[in-house]
Amino acid sequence: MFIGATFGTKDMPKSDVNQSQVDGPRISSLQENDFRSNYRVMLAAVIVGVILMGMKFYGYWITGSSALLSDALESIINVVASVFGLGSVLISAKPADESHPYGHGSIEFFSAGFEGSLILIAALGIFFEGMKQALNPVSLPNLQQGMFYLMMSGVGNLVLGLVLLRVGRRTKSIVLEADGRHLLTDVYTSVAVIMGLGLVFWTGWYRVDGIIACAAGLNIVYWGTGLVRRAFGGLMHASDPQLLDEITELLKLHKKEIWIDIHKLRVWQSGRRVHVDFHLCVPVDMSIVDGHREVKDLESLFSEHFRGMSDILIHLDPCKQTECSFCEVDPCDERKETANHKNSWDRQTLTRDTQT
Repeated sequence: MFIGATFGTKDMPKSDVNQSQVDGPRISSLQENDFRSNYRVMLAAVIVGVILMGMKFYGYWITGSSALLSDALESIINVVASVFGLGSVLISAKPADESHPYGHGSIEFFSAGFEGSLILIAALGIFFEGMKQALNPVSLPNLQQGMFYLMMSGVGNLVLGLVLLRVGRRTKSIVLEADGRHLLTDVYTSVAVIMGLGLVFWTGWYRVDGIIACAAGLNIVYWGTGLVRRAFGGLMHASDPQLLDEITELLKLHKKEIWIDIHKLRVWQSGRRVHVDFHLCVPVDMSIVDGHREVKDLESLFSEHFRGMSDILIHLDPCKQTECSFCEVDPCDERKETANHKNSWDRQTLTRDTQT
């Protein structure tokens, strides 16, 4: 951490209590609550997933429908992915250690990628069964009963998927969000299959059953590819514009006058843990004690926002004469030019490589 060559005694607002000492126990409690929520909902996803998968396979068994089989095969992926996701929740909660100094959060990207890969494999089986029924259609008995079981499993997946998404967004867990989105995709597939089977029931066009299965396979390929792409991007530390915008808004909302400028903002995510580093420009005559306090305040700000799941690295830069035109520090003994405009804090400004 670099603070300029000159360390003055400029009066700055001081905190009577170290904020990190106040927030620490509460943040730890939030982390523990998040882990418990993630564990419980993923365990529920495994149990409910097995029950719903059984309902779909029973529906396929009594009807012989290729479309129902396509939905049932995807349910196998739901269960396997939930089991893998439950394991990743347990592993990602482990603290950083000597062999994994950045924690174990990246296991969640492996989980999401694994789920997406399984979805793509399942799509091959769906296409095979669908083409067979489309080219050589056979009659489908007990369609009404099969549609009933599929509808009930669809409702179960809808409720479970919404719960996973809600908890995943609150705890910022990519595994729960990925599993929730997959279950909602399964719901869309189930709705399409029910509509198609209704058409088959009323018209007797059994060839439609195979066509529906192939269409469901295409939908599954689309969502599976998206999961793999997201997981690959996370493992490669790809830029996340949405996360950058979120952090930009956070800094703008809590901006202080002595935070003259920020540049070289970089963000990457490892599971639920967010890693942030940037350069903060402060008055050239700020003391190292005051500079350290500003860093601690920013660390507390990020820790609060990300529920303790953040690692922050801040490089302090002394202000330059060129920044007097938008510097809001007043009075300032080092000022060379009157401030005549404000520096805009947006994603493009905060992520630029060099100081103004």
